[in-house]
Amino acid sequence: MNYIKYLILGIIQGITEPLPISSSGHIFLFKKIFQTELFNSFNFEIISNFGSFLAILFIFRKDIISLIKDFFGYFKKSTRSKHKDGFMYIMKLIVSTIPVGIAGILLNDYLEEHFNSAKLLGFTFLFTALMLYIVRNIKGTKDSKDITFKDAIIIGLFECITIIPGISRSGTVLVACLLCSLKRDDALKYTFMLYFPVSLGTMLLKVSDLATMETSLLMPYALGMVAALIVTYFSYKWLSNIVKNGKLWHFSIYCLCLALFIFIYFR
Repeated sequence: MNYIKYLILGIIQGITEPLPISSSGHIFLFKKIFQTELFNSFNFEIISNFGSFLAILFIFRKDIISLIKDFFGYFKKSTRSKHKDGFMYIMKLIVSTIPVGIAGILLNDYLEEHFNSAKLLGFTFLFTALMLYIVRNIKGTKDSKDITFKDAIIIGLFECITIIPGISRSGTVLVACLLCSLKRDDALKYTFMLYFPVSLGTMLLKVSDLATMETSLLMPYALGMVAALIVTYFSYKWLSNIVKNGKLWHFSIYCLCLALFIFIYFR
């Protein structure tokens, strides 16, 4: 049964991590509905998140390698102009990461302790639905090189909201990028480039919890991680097509329906 349950949770993680519908919110919802202690473990969350992290890392491997080359190439005078755009892109990613990093360190434990009710989750899904609906027709005109430091700060401040359990990180950041007039493809890319430092930082903050993991759960957890890795890859590809075609409002309807379900089920 452990294998089946953690396989299902890994699939849920893989589907919802890239999509603007909150993976943590869905995992929390399943905890509440099935009321089982098996799901009450940050260890599985860390491991399944790592599976999603590896999948998105693979998808953006060429971009990451290019940015690393730009970063180090910028410090050579002979190649500085060639690598300037990539270097500045990294600087803007860093600026966007700082606000949520500070907020996460200061408030993460408090929010996880006090913002953990199902009804609150319903409101966070409503909030996500509203955000996605607002940007439904926005196409944007800016390329990646046109992102300003002001845009980076705005995007970073938006991301601070996502430390509230149930609010989608990818959805919120994608909305912020679109509101800053980025083209859809570039907004999607910036959203997931920003995913790496935030996701890695979150995993590092929680990795000490792995010391309490039961060895009997090692294989079920590993199965869940592999499931999350594979499903995340295909889920991102699906999201990419939806964003390009301007169909984000589909997720708005989904989040609205899910919020209504939560309010009725947990009334």
